[in-house]
Amino acid sequence: SSQWFHGDRWLSVNMQQDGHGIPGKTQSWIQIASDYALEPPKPVIDAEPLYEDHPLAFNSRENGYSFDAHVRKYLYWDLFSGACGHTYGNHAVWQMYAPGRQPVNGPLLYWYEAMHRPGAREMGYARALMESRPVLTRVPDQDLLADALQGADHIAATRGEDYAFVYSAQGRPFVLRLGKITGRRVRCWWFNPRSGDSAGAGEIENQGSHRFTPPSEGFGSDWVLIVDDAAKGYKPPTKSF
Repeated sequence: SSQWFHGDRWLSVNMQQDGHGIPGKTQSWIQIASDYALEPPKPVIDAEPLYEDHPLAFNSRENGYSFDAHVRKYLYWDLFSGACGHTYGNHAVWQMYAPGRQPVNGPLLYWYEAMHRPGAREMGYARALMESRPVLTRVPDQDLLADALQGADHIAATRGEDYAFVYSAQGRPFVLRLGKITGRRVRCWWFNPRSGDSAGAGEIENQGSHRFTPPSEGFGSDWVLIVDDAAKGYKPPTKSF
């Protein structure tokens, strides 16, 4: 919508679709960040990201199907790059696939089975994370990173006045530039997008640069680093369900 209508007064929110592409080859964060930076400012959302159990790039024979590890990447990349929210979908649910109904593009389950897929549950963990810190002061900020990496390894950063979140899509180490949030010292946590659990990662001085290494690495080993102004006493996120 932003390409054609952003300047029109009737348009109040921009929407886009990433085409169910392979994460990393389809770089949704670029367009989200581009729309976020437009004037006048308007909310932006990826209204149709890659659905869970969907043929990757519409070609299951060559690429296989997506699962929760794929859809989480779009979730955190979009949210941390400036999206006002996120859409979750499942390939069987959108078409309400059930016995006696004609399947569209190879659904793997019936809709009532797909309702329990892990990606749907993990959306709630992301919500718990986002709502665990002041929401309305949060902005995307890639300047927190010395190197945001490329493709499927892309690292996305966002911050409020007294906290920051950093998403490492495949658990790759990264160098964080400190001193961009309040506080003499910062307290760190590792948040697990697969379980909604958090583990303490210590305290450090809020100055200079620091290299962080997530607890695990590789496809499906995505992690969020939480960095808090230690004086605020923020607690780790609590699962929403």
